[in-house]
Amino acid sequence: MTGVEPSGAPSFDATLIRWSGAGGWVFAPVPQEHAPDAAGPFGRVPVTATVDGRTWSTSVWRDRRAGWLLPVPARIRAGKDDGDRVTVTVEVDPTRR
Repeated sequence: MTGVEPSGAPSFDATLIRWSGAGGWVFAPVPQEHAPDAAGPFGRVPVTATVDGRTWSTSVWRDRRAGWLLPVPARIRAGKDDGDRVTVTVEVDPTRR
């Protein structure tokens, strides 16, 4: 499902994935149509993200195999984890580029 947030940014639904390895980060995959045009330094782009109504400043990461990924910390996930569905909005933050 896709929609539009009050900010005017398009939203999308994503299934959270837990990255294997040290730390076990949890990500929301960002579909190409919602991803930044190009990667910044170290494959990251600063964004303002909203997941299930919780907004924070972060970066999306470009992985060669997995595509664009939004790291979603536990405080934002509110108990959700690998395999759970979330509604996501990402907006590139030009003030942090």
